[in-house]
Amino acid sequence: MNQRVDLWVDPLCPWAWITSRWLLEAARVRDLDVRFHVMSLTVLNEGRDLSPEYLELLDKGWGPVRVLVAAQHRHGDQVVEPLYSAMGRRHHVLGEKDLDQVIVGALADTNLEADLAEASTSTEFDNDIRSSHHEGMDPVGYDVGTPVIHIDGVAIFGPVITPAPKGEEAGTLFDGVLAVITIPGFYELKRSRTLGPSFE
Repeated sequence: MNQRVDLWVDPLCPWAWITSRWLLEAARVRDLDVRFHVMSLTVLNEGRDLSPEYLELLDKGWGPVRVLVAAQHRHGDQVVEPLYSAMGRRHHVLGEKDLDQVIVGALADTNLEADLAEASTSTEFDNDIRSSHHEGMDPVGYDVGTPVIHIDGVAIFGPVITPAPKGEEAGTLFDGVLAVITIPGFYELKRSRTLGPSFE
């Protein structure tokens, strides 16, 4: 029986991108049903005292998540992972910074309709974005950021890793995550980051 794993993603977040690559790899060596959902770094950071530069980035960050949700409305939940993966490959792996071009290119990469890009500047799906965001984030608490995953209904922040492990190593990490979340009183393992995100 497949083990259900739900992951909440925003195409802007490099750490969620790496976690997504790990989970897809882990699903090759473990019996996992990985499902992708939309969250928003913009919503997560509302009301926080942030630099003008980061606030500008967050404002632009509405675009990709809006397009993801617009595509989900048109084509169903199964479209979220391939479109997110296409966006993330362009933004993180290839280093494309123009989010409008990331959207257009990712839609073409996944053979989705070009007119979905129009959703990037529309507020039509913002309530749905907020709803999906809160579905993922509320159970884990707001003293954390991304990535957030739910495994069989247990919500956790993390794992924060770089680069994404491959093959059996990806499966071993999943086994470890699964082991710690089965302990009801387990809350945290952490060490200081010494490396930035690696998209290898």
